[in-house]
Amino acid sequence: MNCRSEVLEVSVEGRQVDEAMLALLHTILLHRSTGKFHYKKEGTYSIGTVGTQDVDCDFIDFTFVRVSSDELDRVIRKAVAEFKDALGNSGSDGVGQISVEFYQKKKSRWPFSDECIPWEVWSIKVNVVNLANEQERQICREKVGEKLGEKVINIVEVINRHEYLPKMPTQSEVDNVFDTSLKDVQPYLYKITFQITDSLGTSVSTTMRRLIKDTLAL
Repeated sequence: MNCRSEVLEVSVEGRQVDEAMLALLHTILLHRSTGKFHYKKEGTYSIGTVGTQDVDCDFIDFTFVRVSSDELDRVIRKAVAEFKDALGNSGSDGVGQISVEFYQKKKSRWPFSDECIPWEVWSIKVNVVNLANEQERQICREKVGEKLGEKVINIVEVINRHEYLPKMPTQSEVDNVFDTSLKDVQPYLYKITFQITDSLGTSVSTTMRRLIKDTLAL
C-alpha cells in the first residue's frame, strides 16, 4: 500500500501556535471522522451523525470548524500543548513539525503484535517569528488568518480526491480501521507526533516577514 504524504507550512507568532495547529489538525480530523457505527448484525450497520461547531481564534482573524466532540478536542489540544512547550523549550529558532498519521491494523499471529500500516500522513511545518511591535502583530494576525484559510481549502481539496481509504469494516474488524474509544465520534485510527528541528528552512518565515514589511510600507 502506498502511503499518501501531504505537507503544509505555516509561519506564526508564538502566541498563535496553539490556534493555528488546532485549526489545521481539527480540519483534517473533521474530514477523517465518521459517526459511531451501530451494528444490527454482521455486515449490517447504521452510522450516527457527526456534530460540528465553529471556533473563533483569539490571536488570529480566523474561525475554523471542528467535530463537536469534547473528547477528541482534548486529545488534539493535549498534543498541541506538548508541541508548543517543546518548541518553547528547544532553544532553537522556534522551528518544528507536527504530524498526524492515519493507519490501519493488520492482525498478526501470536506472539507478534499487530502491524500498523499507515495510509495517509499530514505534516505541518511550523516556524515561529518574532515581531517588533503591536502594529506588526496586528498585520500578522490578519495575514496568518488569510494563510490558514488557504491551507484549509487545500486540505479539503486533497481529501475530496478519490484516493485510497480503508474499506468499511465488519463489526469484528472495526477496531482495525477506526478509533472506537470515543463515545460521540469515530475517527480513522491515527496518531499525532512532533519533532523540533532547526533544519526546516526559512522560506516560510521570510515570506511572512516580507508580507508584514510590504503591508507597513503601504
